[in-house]
This record gives sequence, C-alpha cells and structure tokens, in this order.
Amino acid sequence: MKFDASLQESVRTLQSLASVRPQIDAAGQLVLRTLKAGKKLIVCGNGGSAAEAQHFTTELVGRYAKNRRSLPAVALNADGTLLTCIVNDFGYDQAFARQVPGLAHEGDLLVVLSTSGNSKNILAALAEAKRIGLDSLALLGRGGGATKGLATCEIIVPGQSGPATQEAHLFLIHHFCELVDEAFD
Repeated sequence: MKFDASLQESVRTLQSLASVRPQIDAAGQLVLRTLKAGKKLIVCGNGGSAAEAQHFTTELVGRYAKNRRSLPAVALNADGTLLTCIVNDFGYDQAFARQVPGLAHEGDLLVVLSTSGNSKNILAALAEAKRIGLDSLALLGRGGGATKGLATCEIIVPGQSGPATQEAHLFLIHHFCELVDEAFD
C-alpha cells in the first residue's frame, strides 16, 4: 500500500505543476537570459536539495541530452573542504552566503532549492545575493516557508510532501535543461 500511496502523491504533485506554469516559464527565461549573457548559475541546497543542486550544475557544465558547449554553473554545497572551513569559522547559517560574494559576478543568478523554505543558510544566501545585486531563483515546497517572496523569481511546488517536492524540483531542473539544450549549440 505504501508504494501505491507514494506513487499517487508523486503523480499528484507533478501534475500540480501546471497550476504554477507562469512561474515555471518565468524561471526558465531567467535561467536562459543568464546563460545567454555569458553569466553563471550559482546553485545551493541542503540534503537531497544539495544533491539536486549538484545534479543541475552537472547537467549544465557537462551535458544533459545533447552535446553542446559547457555552460558556467557551480554548486555551493559541492566543496566539502570549503564548507567545513566556513561552517567552522562562521557557522552553518553562513555556509552559502559566505561564498556568494566570492564566486559571483554581476549578472550571475543564485538558484536555491529548499523543500521547506526555512533553512537559515538559504535565507542568508538570498539576503547576500540581494545585497550585492544578484537576481535569484527559489525552488521551494510546503508553501515556501520563510523564503517565500525573497527571491527575484520563485516556484513553490504545491503540496506538503517533502519527497514529492524534491521529485518535482528534479523535473523542473530537467525542464530547464531541455530549454538550455534547445537554446545552445
């Protein structure tokens, strides 16, 4: 029974993305505009969202479905040595915010992923991006939490399931990669 219930929740959540299609389209255009301008995506998340952040950057720098040029993207959660330095010296709340001014340039895009929208390090990263004038994109769940309304563009996946939200975030990442594959040689 658990399998059937989980499958139904995942399908329901993915189908609910149609209700936030305008936000998805706006986010896709923001990603494309950033990359077409020769700027990079700076992506971060915690736990499963960290894995998805790395997945997204891998698809951009490496490849998604077709061979095209490598595009600039970095996952802030991917460098364990850097993370432990920052966490040790500044606290976990600064894990991503400390990296933003060091790695970002004008025109880059900060992309945050959070199923709850309440992670203090995500909130701090968004505040730092705003402070230095970067646009931001938030992929959120569970109503958006404290992050709701803080990003330049946001997609709040309808529903309350953390796992289904992560599956929807991965679907959105793949959707953005399809747009990128169409737009770049």
